[in-house]
Amino acid sequence: MPAMEMDNALFDRGQFQAELALKSSPIAAFKKAIRQATETLDGRFSASCDIRRLITERAWFVDQILSEAWARFEWGDSDAIALVAVGGYGRGELHPHSDIDILILLDGAQHERLRAPIEGFLTLLWDIGLEIGQSVRSVEECASEARADLTVITNLMESRTIAGPDRLRQRMQEATSTAHMWPAREFFLAKRAEQRARHAKYNDTEYNLEPNVKGSPGGLRDLQHILWVTCRQYGSLTLETLVTRGLLTQNEHDLLSAGQVFLWKVRYALHMITGRAEDRLLFDHQRRLAGLFGFETSDTKLAVEQFMQKYYRMVMATAELSDLVNQILEELLLEQTEPGQARKLNARFQVRNGFIEASAPNVFKRSPSAILEIFVLMAQHPEIRGVRSGTIRLLRDHRHLIDDKFRHDLRNTSLFVELFKSHEGIHRNLRRMNRYGILGRYLPEFGHIIGQMQHDLFHIYTVDAHTLNLIKHLRKLDRPELAEKFPLASELMAQLPKPELVYFAGLFHDIAKGRGGDHSELGAQDALAFCARHHLPPWDSRLIAWLVKNHLIMSTTAQRKDLSDPQVIHDFASTVGDQTHLDYLYVLTVADINATNPTLWNSWRASLMRQLYAETKRALRRGLENPIDREEQIRENQHAALDLLRARNVIDSDAAEQLWSQLGDDYFLRHSGADIAWHAEAILQHPHDGAPLVLIKETTQREFEGGTQIFIYAPDQHDFFAVTVAAMDQLNLNIQDARILTSTSQFTLDTYVVLDADGGSIGDDPQRIAEIRQGLVDALKNPLDYSTIIKRRVPRQLKSFGFAPQVTIHTDAQRPLSVIEVIAPDRPGLLARVGQIFLDFDLSVQNAKIATLGERVEDVFFVTDAHHQPLSDPELCARLQESLVRQLSDTQDGLITPSRISF
Repeated sequence: MPAMEMDNALFDRGQFQAELALKSSPIAAFKKAIRQATETLDGRFSASCDIRRLITERAWFVDQILSEAWARFEWGDSDAIALVAVGGYGRGELHPHSDIDILILLDGAQHERLRAPIEGFLTLLWDIGLEIGQSVRSVEECASEARADLTVITNLMESRTIAGPDRLRQRMQEATSTAHMWPAREFFLAKRAEQRARHAKYNDTEYNLEPNVKGSPGGLRDLQHILWVTCRQYGSLTLETLVTRGLLTQNEHDLLSAGQVFLWKVRYALHMITGRAEDRLLFDHQRRLAGLFGFETSDTKLAVEQFMQKYYRMVMATAELSDLVNQILEELLLEQTEPGQARKLNARFQVRNGFIEASAPNVFKRSPSAILEIFVLMAQHPEIRGVRSGTIRLLRDHRHLIDDKFRHDLRNTSLFVELFKSHEGIHRNLRRMNRYGILGRYLPEFGHIIGQMQHDLFHIYTVDAHTLNLIKHLRKLDRPELAEKFPLASELMAQLPKPELVYFAGLFHDIAKGRGGDHSELGAQDALAFCARHHLPPWDSRLIAWLVKNHLIMSTTAQRKDLSDPQVIHDFASTVGDQTHLDYLYVLTVADINATNPTLWNSWRASLMRQLYAETKRALRRGLENPIDREEQIRENQHAALDLLRARNVIDSDAAEQLWSQLGDDYFLRHSGADIAWHAEAILQHPHDGAPLVLIKETTQREFEGGTQIFIYAPDQHDFFAVTVAAMDQLNLNIQDARILTSTSQFTLDTYVVLDADGGSIGDDPQRIAEIRQGLVDALKNPLDYSTIIKRRVPRQLKSFGFAPQVTIHTDAQRPLSVIEVIAPDRPGLLARVGQIFLDFDLSVQNAKIATLGERVEDVFFVTDAHHQPLSDPELCARLQESLVRQLSDTQDGLITPSRISF
């Protein structure tokens, strides 16, 4: 750390000594000095002082405090012990709550002789509130520990003497030098493995929803990694060394330094607002930092989204330069013993040691198309491990050549299309193009979404990362190991006549986000322009644009519509039009869901998607001009159930038909023949003692493609839905679907599809099934206990999102039902709250579609009034809406969510 002049505003030694003299205990004086220095530094930060100076000033201040504390103890032979700063503190960098790493360095084995003053010194540091990380070692012990532990050698490389003789630290540095241990090559390999493991912990992406400023890819630790390896090779710990040694140009150094400064500011602010060593950009911190850094909400983007887009773009630039330096270091350190011979690919490129490089420095200037050609070559030669550092730099230096003329050049458009037709490496090379700043220049519309986040729990990646992730998922569908998890999607992917068309659709499906307006419509327009520029055939172009425009329709229909209704299937089939569009749309939708958030693809959603695909395929085969009608489907389901009952020969078919005569048409539309037979057999064998019948089974034999089905048959009661959903909430079940029917004999036949709390099916766990069955029976027999339900803690991430619930009510166009659509923040017990409100308003729930999307629920309820009629009183509807909004608004966690009602 460069020497600093005494800063009396930060630490007034005279005043401090006077404070010590007045107090019987030194602790109060030390704490006061620390508090005043913290306030001074925070004030300077708020006044936009240079962050580099601030973190250096904090390290200097801590030096003064430690020196004063050290001086209070008797060390005997003062030449035999030294106080040394190590780690980040050794570099002379300290954020408000960073650990202060110190080494008490001994000349020899004087541990016992100096135990008392050492313990007294460390106790004082803890008493005055410093977050100390300490070790006590002799020079020889330092060498022994460093030889065996990568973390120790890394920590010791960054050291300064604070008190005592510096010769001890110099001896320690000599004993741990590359002449004795961890030569630069060995150190680099170990640190590279450590970095890769750390990146894997953060899903190998800069774009985590709540990134870690220090540890995530592109974060401060990546910068430190470069400095450590450079230090081991050259003995210097500064970014300037990278320039003087030719590892970086001055411009690259300036960009890397700007990234470091930005990350330092973010980390300082995080420590300051949280009052602790917090390096995670949690949601509530993101909002506070956006305001602190001066961002304001616009018509199209929240302030927090603007702040995070800047953050993501900065860490992406840092990661790009970090990759460049790491590649240079790898070539420098590993090829000293492995020089390698170049293998010519063509006139412009060759391969050396597994990495592609330009054959001459002027390749891109002479032939700008080579900027795209290099990525096509890597896709065609998957054995190539990456790009050599010199060529990465050439790409960076020549990417300005990508202009409108370049984008319309037939050679370039052909190369880009060729990349998407490659058998391997499409996603990997698109990601490289994005990392090196090529993709956003070639497709300016893609450039706009780089680093763009959506502030919710549903989209866990930025738009560009999600887009590339979607293409990755499409590519993975070709792998045999995924055929079990995605059987239908894998089968269809292998059969698509032109798979590149779905990749193009994936590239454009979200490309218009953040512009305002319907991103599907705008993206479809962009896709058509892209297809025209790339000379794609008219039919291919129309299919790509159609997929972009309709990429949400399949998941929306599956999650929000009644798939047992023939009209729903006919309408969806009419939109799709033919089998080819259906196949392309299905694989795109599966990849989109999985690339948005891995937790979204649960067993029930997979089941819904498969059902919608199968029913639509059936409708298309029949012909859209010949749709299946309700009566035909009812007859088919009844005949299938009768066949099963006759085969089992356990009940009389006449008894089954008599039971069915009490049920309405909707029952036979909403249940399969197998379920109808299952219900009939259990109901007819159930004793008529008034106790509810509760049946539980998996919805399908494929455990990864089904939820758990709970069927309840019991005398109808006014609070049936409210009590049932409350009991299921208490049993930690997530309701995915509800089918609620009442027979003419006033018995309710309710079917719920549920997942366990972790998003999986219940499976064949007899103990868990018995617990659920008994819990529901007890709740339905004792409905007065209902008021004790829905008291659970709201998870931290959900607390960070509050918005006004939206409630709409309208009459179903085809059935005598009212439809209540609820969009609200997800909270434990939400369905139970809704059930209580329906109970208060004397409503009967006939059906429900339940969807949880990140931090929000989008539920649809089909209800009737006490007379089994749709809601027709506008005043009643207004009161119902007001009640729902009020109950679902989250004010108990301090979130103000004003009501917004539509009718």
